[in-house]
Amino acid sequence: MKQVSVDNVVNTYRFYAPLYDRMFGAIFDPGRRALAEAACAIRPASLLEVGVGTGLTLAQYPASSEIVGIDVSSDMLDIARYRAEQLAEHNIQLSLMNAESMDFPDGYFDCVALPYVLSVTPNPDKLVAEIRRVCRKGGTILILNHFSGSRFWWLLERAVRSLADRIGFRSDFCYKEQILRHDWEVQSVRNVNFLGLSKLVTIKNL
Repeated sequence: MKQVSVDNVVNTYRFYAPLYDRMFGAIFDPGRRALAEAACAIRPASLLEVGVGTGLTLAQYPASSEIVGIDVSSDMLDIARYRAEQLAEHNIQLSLMNAESMDFPDGYFDCVALPYVLSVTPNPDKLVAEIRRVCRKGGTILILNHFSGSRFWWLLERAVRSLADRIGFRSDFCYKEQILRHDWEVQSVRNVNFLGLSKLVTIKNL
């Protein structure tokens, strides 16, 4: 699996921050909506969004939840903060933080959501360990991500594989290796976005 550094991610999203909503907002919106619907169905008292980006999902989370969003990109967070200011009915806190080493206590959140984050983090195993640590036992983890292996997307994955270091993204990211090998309970898997580009995975934290 291609290595990605924090600098790759920060530099990539410094470039994309002003353009992100226009370039990727509509394309990935069905997946975000599905993730938010899953969060609304369980109505968690507290929810952490890892990789909150420009805050595109914030308005769709339950207004009754305490929502915390973190990201490593200050440029993306600047936009998310402006968006959060328009959501007076929501309780939202945003912080600059590396999700591979979070400041939160063990079991602090009822639900942890990861929209399009797992394949861009430098160390997926560290991220998984951290989200499981901060999510309470029996809580819900929602992972929205592209996983390799689809016959339809095979050519596109090969085309961008060599660019992974520069764009901070891994196209060769296996569902079996990144999801099924962990000792958590996968409750559901749903294909989302255009022609199943992404999957929404609902997990019970054990």
